[in-house]
Amino acid sequence: MTNSNEASQNSSAVLLPATVGVLGGGRMGAGIAHAFLVTGSNVIVVERDDDSARGAHERVAASVAASFDRGILSGNQAEVLARFDTSTDYAAFASCDLVVEAVPEDGKLKATALSAVAEHLSPHAYLATNTSSLSVSRLAEALPTPEQFLGLHFFNPVPASTLIEVVVAEKTSEETLAAARGWVTALGKTAVVVRDAPGFASSRLGVAIALEAMRMVEEGVAGAEDIDNAMVLGYKHPVGPLRTTDIVGLDVRLGIAEYLQSTLGDRFAPPQILRDKVAAGELGRKTGKGFYDWS
Repeated sequence: MTNSNEASQNSSAVLLPATVGVLGGGRMGAGIAHAFLVTGSNVIVVERDDDSARGAHERVAASVAASFDRGILSGNQAEVLARFDTSTDYAAFASCDLVVEAVPEDGKLKATALSAVAEHLSPHAYLATNTSSLSVSRLAEALPTPEQFLGLHFFNPVPASTLIEVVVAEKTSEETLAAARGWVTALGKTAVVVRDAPGFASSRLGVAIALEAMRMVEEGVAGAEDIDNAMVLGYKHPVGPLRTTDIVGLDVRLGIAEYLQSTLGDRFAPPQILRDKVAAGELGRKTGKGFYDWS
């Protein structure tokens, strides 16, 4: 007789892609690789050169080890890592059932990368972009099978986040959407399905709040910590908009704001304080300083 736990694991196995590829092994790419790996998929991360591939391998291995150390995962750590590998060759994607692109948030870069990945995919494979704001329909234009393409917007840190924004492009098929819902469920996360529109739901709302918080700092209404506490304590946000901006990266937020301004109008115009901080190299946690001191 199959117990309920075994039944749950078997159900997840059916929903999960057997082999998942991730293009880009930075913070987000490594997190996406971690999520699929610990849930049961084989995972291959492709990077641009040997040094980057080694870095990606170290990030994923360290993340998996930390999950075992904290008791979040149990079982055989070596068995989990045995299903993980890195490469610098796009041909490694030929065996994948799903490939998730996770390169930096630049439209031309993503379009070029996705076209290169598509050349190596099998006919049944799905392709997804992890963009947080760019048009998924536009990224699909140069792809041979746009019906098997959609957006999977993961949130940082991926292993701990419970949300994935599923972005349906103009030509995304119902079969592809159904498959994506299954993947999200198997990962133990919740899908929010949105149509392809500038900023989708999460980035559009999150950036709107963050930009207004920046203007308040700029105008001397209150300090960053007090503004964040107003949202955390008053509206039960887990993290305030300015601390979130530091975690995401001020340069990333600036890029999204500029894109939203170009598509939705001046209500998304970046405040001067954001431009000044980015110009000064104050990009948030990754550089040690943003709206907060992370040193």
